[in-house]
Amino acid sequence: MTFPFLSIIGIGEDGIDRLCPTAQHRIRNASLVVGGKRHLAHAHTLIQGEKQIWSNPLDHSIEKILQHKPNSVAVLASGDPFWYGIGPLLTKTLTRTEWESFPTISAYSLACNHLGWHGQDIHTVSLCGRPIETLRPALIPYRRLLILSANEQTPHHVYEKFKVWDISYKHFYILEALGGSSENICHFTQEDLLPNNIHPLNIIAVELDIFAPLPFTHGREDHWFKNDGQLTKQPIRSNTISALQPYPGALLWDIGTGSGSIAIEWMLTHPMCKAIAIEPRTDRAHRAKENALRLGVPSLQMVEGTAPEILHNLPRPDAIFIGGGLTSPTLLKTVWNALRPLGRLVINSVTIEGDILLFQAQQQWGGEMTRLHLEHYEPLGQYHGFKPARAITQYVVQKP
Repeated sequence: MTFPFLSIIGIGEDGIDRLCPTAQHRIRNASLVVGGKRHLAHAHTLIQGEKQIWSNPLDHSIEKILQHKPNSVAVLASGDPFWYGIGPLLTKTLTRTEWESFPTISAYSLACNHLGWHGQDIHTVSLCGRPIETLRPALIPYRRLLILSANEQTPHHVYEKFKVWDISYKHFYILEALGGSSENICHFTQEDLLPNNIHPLNIIAVELDIFAPLPFTHGREDHWFKNDGQLTKQPIRSNTISALQPYPGALLWDIGTGSGSIAIEWMLTHPMCKAIAIEPRTDRAHRAKENALRLGVPSLQMVEGTAPEILHNLPRPDAIFIGGGLTSPTLLKTVWNALRPLGRLVINSVTIEGDILLFQAQQQWGGEMTRLHLEHYEPLGQYHGFKPARAITQYVVQKP
């Protein structure tokens, strides 16, 4: 019987003691063993082949592992390699017969068992190799949250961000070196300061309290987005996101992004949604990126330049939004050709010239045109009335 060339082996702070005999055999017989310094130290009595610590960036080590095929390779990882771990990166180009995995209990499971928390009800976040801003959308009142730390500084960074974001909590735990001889659990309240001697291998557990959350539906109030007036207002934005129909993994081009509100709301619908924001003005591009960081989607890609010229080397999108500045038939043709099959194009126009272009596009490509009218309640002398806002023509079409 032949075995896969790659064995991915989860190892905890208790070292090789809990590894099954097969996993131990794979390490012992591997011609190359790759892992972090801590993992290699735990398994040093089993390793007989070449040892390699992960490179920075990881791509170099992954390339060496793949080039080593068909010779046997063992990769040592923390806990469960396929839960915020190295597993998916290693296997994305391999067939299922080329790899095997030997997971051990994850830090998340260990934390739940120590605290008596229901694992199925806990939200998990990893800050290993990820910006701390990705934590923001996960902060929901009364939620229990497990945060995997990158190092001993992560609890302090989270603690400081909680103050900046005005997040209140009932309990803040730091669980250090779970499963090992140095295991330690510390509990803090909102009034406590964190110590400076935190173990670099730690996980944070937080039981949140009441605070003003980042809304969980699209159409967030305008005050969430810093802007200079170039902002798709809340009711129109909600309508626009619905028209774009986001789904996990889909890529949006937001052309003329202004404050970035459409791109940001798109990304907040699901953690796997991606967006490229195109903006010709440097000040607006900078402001949109700040909004993205503050609202928890730091991976928003900003591209400074004028469409359609700047669009040609960008990855093909699943959806495209153009705001109120449509003036060019060339732009329409460019975005239509770039859009993936079954992709959606949504355009909001506020000018007659833009409306004419949309009418011509609708005659050629089909789709729907809608006029959106809003009226806002405001004082009228000593009385009150409704003042109409500028009407918007919205064009929505799905590419065959």
